[in-house]
Amino acid sequence: MAAPTAVAVNGGLLKMGSVSQAYLESKAVKETRSLISELCRQFYNLGWVSGTGGSITMKVHDSCIPKPQQVILMSPSGVQKERMEPDDMYILSGEGSIISSPSPKPYPHKPPKCSDCAPLFMKAYHMRGAGSVIHSHGIESCLVTMINPLSKEFRITHMEMIKGIQGHGYYDELVVPIIENTAYENELTDSLVKAIEAYPKTTAVLVRNHGIYIWGDSWISAKTQAECYHYLFDAAIKLHQLGLDWSTPDHGLIQNVKGFSSVNSRINVSTKAGTVDSDYKLEPYPRCIVLDIEGTTTPISFVMDVLFPYARDNVGRHLSATYDTAETQDDIKLLRSQVEDDLKQGVTGAVPIPLEDAGKEAVIASLVANVEAMIKADRKISALKQLQGHIWRTGFENNELEGVVFDDVPKALEKWHSLGIKVYIYSSGSRLAQRLIFGNTNYGDLRKYLSGFFDTAVGNKRETRSYVEITESLGVDKPSDILFLTDVYQEATAAKAAGLEAIISVRPGNGPLPENHGFKTINSFLEI
Repeated sequence: MAAPTAVAVNGGLLKMGSVSQAYLESKAVKETRSLISELCRQFYNLGWVSGTGGSITMKVHDSCIPKPQQVILMSPSGVQKERMEPDDMYILSGEGSIISSPSPKPYPHKPPKCSDCAPLFMKAYHMRGAGSVIHSHGIESCLVTMINPLSKEFRITHMEMIKGIQGHGYYDELVVPIIENTAYENELTDSLVKAIEAYPKTTAVLVRNHGIYIWGDSWISAKTQAECYHYLFDAAIKLHQLGLDWSTPDHGLIQNVKGFSSVNSRINVSTKAGTVDSDYKLEPYPRCIVLDIEGTTTPISFVMDVLFPYARDNVGRHLSATYDTAETQDDIKLLRSQVEDDLKQGVTGAVPIPLEDAGKEAVIASLVANVEAMIKADRKISALKQLQGHIWRTGFENNELEGVVFDDVPKALEKWHSLGIKVYIYSSGSRLAQRLIFGNTNYGDLRKYLSGFFDTAVGNKRETRSYVEITESLGVDKPSDILFLTDVYQEATAAKAAGLEAIISVRPGNGPLPENHGFKTINSFLEI
């Protein structure tokens, strides 16, 4: 097996990494070689790497070596993937230098060549800290990009297999960027980089009329997600064939009006002349609507007079009953960290939390005192919101709590849903708390109308950067495609600074607004 000191790959000269021959022949490397061969046979049977297309790469896991420096194994290019043997793999350094290449095979085999996907694989390794990357030519990943040739992304929500995608739950909207295909694989590199930068949470990039790149922190993560992505693409294709919209929560009938379609795109006109039919006029509307809760969808009194007192009155009971669970220990860890910061900054009401050896009762007593002070001050901090969500979950499960929304909210949600508008929630309350409120309202479960939930993990609601993060997560063409509804002037100002459209909700019990604030106001969602 050859081990050159330098080698040209895709036109660039790469220097050899300092890896001993003994390590190249180690058990870890041999097992990784065999694993790639085995997986390629599986992927061939799934139709992901047929016709010599597709590829897989993974790092050799070694806990003694920092991940960025771990060696990389890649399948070769232009070979029958289902017939590959362990010795057919290329070995690269963490920086992408070829350390070891396979020996040539007799005719009719082609001379060995490192994967044409290598530059793209390396971007996933370097930009996302991946442990493995899969490139699939599965027909599902190809066809799903062709249904709407103008769409720059694939979106789907309310499908069980979304839970298999890193960082996603059933109620979340999965967004996968789509880049345009090129004649040669390595020419896709710049487009892939831009997609990774524009969609910081994605673990995959679709290539139109071609396939998909998927990565994970290990080969198991990459394989699991690849299976889930292909399942979701297949489901979307079949739903489309049935005339159903895969991108909406209830997957209802595709809304078509004189050439307008709601599936995975803004409503676009499709006429021979490229102009709208003069017989039909369509009012412009946002592609996405992001809703605040308190004072917007829900009376402030429900939050202040029902939810907060329930959490305050039950924090001790909740902590005592669940103290030894991993979830509550995580809540306590977050509270400890927050209180330590509060004490340093002299925050009113903060009291030291004793160490565990002081006893469970002493720890809980100090936690209760801190939480009560935080609730009284209406602090928008993750440590408090996470614990409150867990306390409220018990209340909803025991039918001690019921979510409340204004009378116009269900009607508006249904209307927007029928028009193909995606609706999201952005609240200082945890995503769990948001799902509890809308899943158990006085009008029933409204989550079928919602595409996702944002909390302060994306940032403070009065900071412009938070709305930039939401815009990037939703992947819209421009920020003004998003309408944000809130009762708080400072939040509307921050959203406007990020380029979003903003409207202020005026509801009974809301606080006064500044004079000449400059925003449109509404008293009901039905005014939109």
